[in-house]
Amino acid sequence: MKAHSRKWYATSLALAGTLVLGSTLVLSAQAATGETGTNQQIADALQGDWGKINFNVRYRYEYVDQDGLQSSANGDTIRLRLGYLTPKFAGFQGFAEFEGNTAVFSDDFNDKTNGKTEYPVIADPDEAELNQGWLSYSGIPDTVIKAGRQKIVLDNQRFIGAVGWRQMEQTFDSVNVINTSLGNFNANLTYIWNVRSILSKDIHMQSPVVNLSYAFKDVGKLTGYGYLLDYDDAYNSGSYINSTETYGLRFNGSTLVADNLKVLYNVEYAYQSDYGDNPADYSADYYHFVGGLQVPNTGSLFTNITGKFGYELLGSDDGVSFKTPLGTNHAFNGWVDKFLTTPADGIQDTYGVLSTAISGVNVKLVYHDFQADEGGADYGTEFDAMVSKKFYGHYTLLAAYGNYDADDLKTDTEKFWIQLAVAF
Repeated sequence: MKAHSRKWYATSLALAGTLVLGSTLVLSAQAATGETGTNQQIADALQGDWGKINFNVRYRYEYVDQDGLQSSANGDTIRLRLGYLTPKFAGFQGFAEFEGNTAVFSDDFNDKTNGKTEYPVIADPDEAELNQGWLSYSGIPDTVIKAGRQKIVLDNQRFIGAVGWRQMEQTFDSVNVINTSLGNFNANLTYIWNVRSILSKDIHMQSPVVNLSYAFKDVGKLTGYGYLLDYDDAYNSGSYINSTETYGLRFNGSTLVADNLKVLYNVEYAYQSDYGDNPADYSADYYHFVGGLQVPNTGSLFTNITGKFGYELLGSDDGVSFKTPLGTNHAFNGWVDKFLTTPADGIQDTYGVLSTAISGVNVKLVYHDFQADEGGADYGTEFDAMVSKKFYGHYTLLAAYGNYDADDLKTDTEKFWIQLAVAF
């Protein structure tokens, strides 16, 4: 698609999304009078014997102030996803989803494609694309086979995820097979030949992905995985440095130890080495430990009071670091996104999380201390905070703040977001 055509299409989708957003907000206001049936009527109208229409409209304002750059970034973008899911017929089902994003009032930011390098990065380019387009077959007992462009989310998305925080989603051209025929055992097998990135770029690869898990009732889930990423695209993998093979084990779960007290835990180890055409010769370790407590119900305004302490290490071997190029990395190592790519000397992230819901308003506070795996450098610290509220099952309002205080790596950076989403 030519550049001006993409721009026109993205703008058209965004304008349509604005109309949908305005209409749904009006309907939401009507529902706020006490008649919650309006939202159900919308949901019912979008599905029937003919299939289901999905739409998701998200408006976000983002501000970034980064030391070392003369200008702060200000950007407000609106993203529309519009999809159609067919009914099942003889075990077959199809889904197609288009996605478009564009700035509304301000585009004073570097979206990594527009050349505005005088501004900090807000990686939400003006683009439009086929986000998903797949065909599935479920005629084999306890098995679903899905082929085409699809969303793949494995475990906590540390290694394979959708990068849902950004406006343009990451999806995969792939064949995926899920089998649950052995009770609590789940086999998830995937072969990926292309990644559609958050910058709306195609990144070619030949990558088998294996994720096997077994759920222990009331205790947790044990997962073993192997991810063999063999990039065909030297430019988008940094001369094949992201071609890696990673093998790991993860146990994640919670246990009720009293009437109103849960113990939370996560233990994970992975080993990574060079693969395919990667010019490096290295092997690096990954560790992630989390422990915490949760009080689900306090009998007051507070629910799900949770405190967690974690330690995550992405190791380094002779200046080559452990990599997670297909992960939803915004969810890890701070929301300011200073460590979307692991530094050459690796990273040790010691962090704490406090969260709760106050009368339905979710509140989350996070603190990180970052250090190098090799060399002893103190990278810096970060504080993140978020409040969010979901209304009537379909409307979500969110505000968040992140502050990275640099020491031996990167520069001081502040970010602020406010976001409104509507999803049916």
